[in-house]
Amino acid sequence: MSEAPKSRQARPDRRALSAAARVYAVQALFQMEAADQSADRVVREFSNWRIGVDYEEGTSPEADEDLFKRIVDATVNWQARIDQMTDRALVAKWPIARIDPVLRALFRAAGAELVGSDVPPRVVISEYVAVADAFFPDGRETRFVNAVLDHMARDARPDAF
Repeated sequence: MSEAPKSRQARPDRRALSAAARVYAVQALFQMEAADQSADRVVREFSNWRIGVDYEEGTSPEADEDLFKRIVDATVNWQARIDQMTDRALVAKWPIARIDPVLRALFRAAGAELVGSDVPPRVVISEYVAVADAFFPDGRETRFVNAVLDHMARDARPDAF
């Protein structure tokens, strides 16, 4: 297979690139779980075929590919810890295995940033609430995501609050 050509349009600002990286990370984590694919395979697929690629319908957004890869790698490295944090943040009746797979991917990506980066927790929460809003525009899930991520952030980095 040949690679799809990357778009060479003007680059978006840093914040837009970071936001797109987070959305792609959630999509990649969802795909890894749903299709039982390795992180390396999915990261390579996104880099070659999804991020900043021209299609007949338009161009997919550019992203901070380093941030995208760091989130996916950190999620794989810290998944057990992240899932435990998420379980503690969820109501006892709703362990992480029972929640929507997109939300599970979102909590894992956000957890990876809370555990494996120096991004301030309030920024992580804000960014992933925006990601939730992109996936679930009716708004109910965004409030749930905000509450769970707040709990996870206080668990992972209590000194930041």
